[in-house]
Amino acid sequence: MEKKEGKLTYQGEFLKIVDLPGTYSLGGYTEDELIARNFILFEQPSVIINVLDAANLERNLYLTVQLLEMGANIVVALNMVDEAKAQKIEINKSRLAELLGVPVVPTVATRNAGVKELIAATVSRAKELPPKPLVVNYGQEIEEELLKLEELIKLNPNLNANYSSRWLAVKLLEGDERLRDEMQKCQADRVLVQTGKSIHHLINVLGEELETIIAERRYGFINGLEKEVVSRRPTLEERLTVSDKIDRVVTNRYLGLPLLLLAMWAVFQFTFKLGDPLIGWLETAFEGLSGLVTVWLNVLGASKMLISLIVDGIIGGVGSVLVFIPPIFLLFFAISLLEDSGYMARTAYIMDRFMHLLGLHGKSFLPLLIGFGCNVPAIMATRTLENKQDRLITILINPLMSCAARLPVYVLFAGAFFTANQGWVILSLYLLGIVLAIIIGKLFKTFIFKGGISPFVMELPPYRLPTLKSIFIHMWQRGSSFIRKAGTIIFGVVILVWLFSNLPPGVECASQESIIGKIGSVLAPLFAPAGFGNWEAAAALIFGILAKEVVVGTLGVLYGMDEAGLSQVIAQHWTPLSAYAFMVMTLIYVPCVAAIGAIRRETNSWG
Repeated sequence: MEKKEGKLTYQGEFLKIVDLPGTYSLGGYTEDELIARNFILFEQPSVIINVLDAANLERNLYLTVQLLEMGANIVVALNMVDEAKAQKIEINKSRLAELLGVPVVPTVATRNAGVKELIAATVSRAKELPPKPLVVNYGQEIEEELLKLEELIKLNPNLNANYSSRWLAVKLLEGDERLRDEMQKCQADRVLVQTGKSIHHLINVLGEELETIIAERRYGFINGLEKEVVSRRPTLEERLTVSDKIDRVVTNRYLGLPLLLLAMWAVFQFTFKLGDPLIGWLETAFEGLSGLVTVWLNVLGASKMLISLIVDGIIGGVGSVLVFIPPIFLLFFAISLLEDSGYMARTAYIMDRFMHLLGLHGKSFLPLLIGFGCNVPAIMATRTLENKQDRLITILINPLMSCAARLPVYVLFAGAFFTANQGWVILSLYLLGIVLAIIIGKLFKTFIFKGGISPFVMELPPYRLPTLKSIFIHMWQRGSSFIRKAGTIIFGVVILVWLFSNLPPGVECASQESIIGKIGSVLAPLFAPAGFGNWEAAAALIFGILAKEVVVGTLGVLYGMDEAGLSQVIAQHWTPLSAYAFMVMTLIYVPCVAAIGAIRRETNSWG
């Protein structure tokens, strides 16, 4: 849902490359479309690389046509030409470039084929003037009304010069509410009045919604374009690809959900079977580091307070969190594998019927799925939902998805009490979050956000063999945020916890007489009915509001243990039932401050 930027130096020239949210059109109905459209209109990039799926040309060219109607300076990256060739689709690239009036560069991005040529064409194109806006003939009746609007638009000095008058006229007839609001700000009253008259007249004459008619005319243009450049179309049987055959099983109404649960189980088994030995190595490394630092500080004559701060506070607290890097990275590796293979898109389709229990549709499942990584981008991902009620419900139930920050808590307690069935226990917590989300979502839809269910249509991309490079990039982008948080937020909170554990002066470190002990003691009775009424647990949950990973770090400081020792202490002071109850509380209680802030931004309300 956000722009991402990269830098590139090409033949001595410095280039800034902005990756916009993927979208099939620039209608401005969803947040991703609006971000892309506004960047193109207002940021005025030198050139736009429009990536097309060569095996699905008709669907992809719709965005190309919209860009050309805007008068954008574009280069077409005709990607996945290998898959098109495998499906016996031959595209005349030079003819396509001639008809569109822009460069067309064939690429196979997964193999880096054609990327150098694409960069060269892009740099060359950036030095040229943009082409004249593409004119699609929408029929005599619509063209007459467009002409009236264009004349009024040109007469208004307040309208933004970035707009092509024809493009703006088309968007107004399509009923673009955001542009209409901008027109009101520009005091373009005459234009808006004429827009209303034109829409009313055209609906009476044509008998259909203008948006539908305009889309059909664009597709008519695209269809004619395809006939010129595609030399052979595969038959229906030939189009039944390997992906289609797999989908007959994977998206089957009876097999789809069990297979999805099996995939989730496999992800957790992979994460923890492989992650546990790696955790052990890191525990040993931090134990050795603590010992070395203690000896070194004693040799230097450091005070006991300083030794406690560095060894118990920083190394013990932050180290107790960092040892969970392996399972977190492995989880993101598995999720990236499912995404890049094309299976993740199927989960929304599979869950569509299930999501109807909430009064939502399958598209709402994707933000919930992203929540397994982090609730903050998951809450932002709800921008793709057109219906405001669907967005609000999805946002409010999203914190029930077990984010990666909760994973250290799960791993710690499950490892201490449920070693043999660690994967199953943690999977049960993820499933519990989903079940609670369904129940609460249903209550919201029934009593608060009443209304019908929005229609759901989603394109399923073909299955592909993921590349290790792509998977590792995605894994690192997501997992590195955990490391950054450990070096900033978690580090700061651990220092704060250590400080509160040693104040007021003279108290025993991390005792019940310390500030943190008193805070925990006051709140402990509230958690006693849940089965863990000790003050250490209460204090850990309070600081966990700042960041869920801090729960483990706080326990590490309070018990004065690294992760290995922490597991042993917890096993002595807790029971399997209280441990599971604590994990459930970590799942369902107040989300972290970052998630609260995201909810505030996306709903524009604290209510």
